Formats: sequence, C-alpha cells, structure tokens
Amino acid sequence: MVGIFTELENYGHEQVACFQDKESGLKTIIGIHSTVLGPALGGCRMWPYTDEAAALRDVLRLARGMTYKAAVANLKLGGGKAVIIGDSRTQKTPQLLKAFGRCVDSLGGRYITAEDVGMKVNDIDTIRTQTKHAVGGSNEGGSGDPSIMTAFGTFQGMKAALKFAGLGEDFEGIKVAIQGVGNVGYHLSSYLSAAGAKLYVTDIYPNQIERVINEFGATPVGPDEIYGVDCEVFAPCALGAILNAKTIPQLKAKVIAGCANNQLETESNGFELFKRGVVYAPDYAINAGGLINVAAELDGYNKEVVLGKVSQIHNTIMSILTRSKDEGIPPHVAADRVAEQRLIDAKQGRFAVKS
Repeated sequence: MVGIFTELENYGHEQVACFQDKESGLKTIIGIHSTVLGPALGGCRMWPYTDEAAALRDVLRLARGMTYKAAVANLKLGGGKAVIIGDSRTQKTPQLLKAFGRCVDSLGGRYITAEDVGMKVNDIDTIRTQTKHAVGGSNEGGSGDPSIMTAFGTFQGMKAALKFAGLGEDFEGIKVAIQGVGNVGYHLSSYLSAAGAKLYVTDIYPNQIERVINEFGATPVGPDEIYGVDCEVFAPCALGAILNAKTIPQLKAKVIAGCANNQLETESNGFELFKRGVVYAPDYAINAGGLINVAAELDGYNKEVVLGKVSQIHNTIMSILTRSKDEGIPPHVAADRVAEQRLIDAKQGRFAVKS
C-alpha cells in the first residue's frame, strides 16, 4: 500500500486534512496543493466513492489541477480541493454541510471552498454560516452559480480550438458530442445551440438528457457510444480520466474541448492524442471561467469585469495550442510549462498579476 506522504510527494501537495463528524455522517478530505500564489481555492465535490483510496486520489488530482488552473489564469490564488464521501442526492443534509463548513474554517483561510459536482449555490450559503472561507454562494456578496461562467469560458476556448484545427469559429452545422449535461454541460449546450451547433449528448441522469433534448433539440447517445460519435468536437463535461487507452481509439472528433477536470487518465494519453493529430484544449486552461468568477468575490464582484476576463480564455487556449505546435509538444505539456513557470517566478518573488 502506498503511504500518505508518498502520495503527497508524488502530487506535490503541501497538506491533506481528513475530517469526520459522527453526528452528521460527514467524511471529508481537503487537499491543499499549493499556496505559493495565494490561498488555495477550489470546489468541494460530493460523490459516492467506491473506497477511501479513490476519494484521496481524486482530491489530490483535483487540487493539483486547481493550482495549475489559477496559475494559467493569472490569479493570485493557489490550488486546493475538497471531497465529501457520500451520495449528494440522498445523504446531503444541512447538518453535514455545517460540519463541513467548520472543517474549512479550522484551516484558517489556507483553503477557500466553492461548488463542484454534487454541490449547489444554496449549499454554499449553508456552509457560509460556519465560515467566511467560501465563495460562490448567493448570500453576503456571493456571485452565485459559477457553472454559467465555466460554460462561457469553455465555449470561448472551444472556438479557439476549432479555429486552430482549421474549422473556423462558426459553429453553424458543427457536430458536438457532449458527455455530461449537468449544470455546466447544460449551459455549454445552450451556448452551442444558440451558435447553430448540432448536439449529441449523454448523461447518467435521464432527466438531464431530456432537458437538453426538449430545449436544444439534442440527439441522445448511450454512455459508451458517445466516444464514437462522428463529430467535429468531443466535449467531456462529466468526471475525469475519460481520455484513456480504451476510449481514445474510438474518437472521431478533430477537437477535444470540454468542462471536465482531469480528462487525461495518464500523461501518455495526452501524447497519444497529439500523435493522432487531435487538437486538445487542456482542461484546466479551458474550464477556468468558474474559478475566475468566484475568485472575483475576494476583491468585490463586478460581473462585467469578470465577463471580460473569462472571454480571454479564447486567447489563452490559442496561445497554448500555438506553443504546442511551435515546440512540438502536446498541449497539456505546453499548458503545464506556462503554469510551472509562473509558480517558479512566484517563488523567486518575480510574479506580477496583470490588472
């Protein structure tokens, strides 16, 4: 069995904290990957993990991704993440959320929480009754649901990826296969439908599929068939590790651009996509809109300013893809190099955040 400190070293984490609350049933792990650029900000995910090892692995991967996401987005924030082990549809209670809020508060601001899978705006409101270190709520100056901005930023980045692939930026008639049409996937579907795209969708929840069928005329596809859809763009918008040795050979899309975190199961999968000539928009670079949105609460929220910053994801993705081409490296490596250089600069006291 791999030891906890070996895991921390492998992922480069500063701290991992485990909490439980017997009365509410809370079991949570909070990972703080880096505070080099500022306090670690990242959402809380509630999911019925198969075991504790799977929950730990998820929080470590997600927290590291948040460090890189904040660095590429040029934010004065580090990366962190929390997971609550449990089914959000049947086990989430106000008592559990308040217990989680107390856990966050005990970290003294080193970690700031927000929404992720299984969490909603009103859940953040409940958490904020126990700690000020939470963003994305509707009370006390909160900016509300960040999924709209995540989808908007992904849409902007998808346009850049489409253009880089030689397909232009006009979505009229472009076929997009979307895996996961929950909060973010739903809003992405809305942007794409309005732009004239033809949507093919799948989700583990039938009611979410029905919604995008009824509202956007989407075509439903089975969970295992979504990878092989004959389309221009594949948009992963559910859980991670879905680009792997089994799924990549099935893909017909020229572009992969979606909202999900940690889409590559392994580093080698990114190299395989590059070898196949698939244009891959690195997940943490394209889906940073939600982080940019909630981070703005820390300095006084202004929606118009946020929209302007999120729109710049188009330029970020184009820059990463261009660097990938120029240096002959996969896009995920190009994005990592941008993030890592900013972290190095910060450690050397030379980091300056753009206004």
